[in-house]
Amino acid sequence: MDAPIPAQKAPYNFTVEEGKRYFWCACGRSGSQPFCDGSHKGTGLTPLAYLAEKTEEVWFCGCKATGGKPFCDGTHNTL
Repeated sequence: MDAPIPAQKAPYNFTVEEGKRYFWCACGRSGSQPFCDGSHKGTGLTPLAYLAEKTEEVWFCGCKATGGKPFCDGTHNTL
C-alpha cells in the first residue's frame, strides 16, 4: 500500500450541504481536492465517505495526516 501524500499543508474550506454525501480524498493524489476523483486506484488507499448532517462551513484536511479524518486537526503545522 502506498502512503498518502500531502495535497497541501493547509486545510480546504468548504460549505457542505445537509444530506449530501462527500468523498474525501485520503491519498492526496486527486486533482479535485479535497474530494476524490479516482486517482487512488492501485495505491491501496480509499476515499472516506462523509454525510453532511447540516449545511455548514467545514475545514477538510489537506495534508492527509489528520487524526480527525476527514477534518483538519492542525497536524499540518507539524509537517
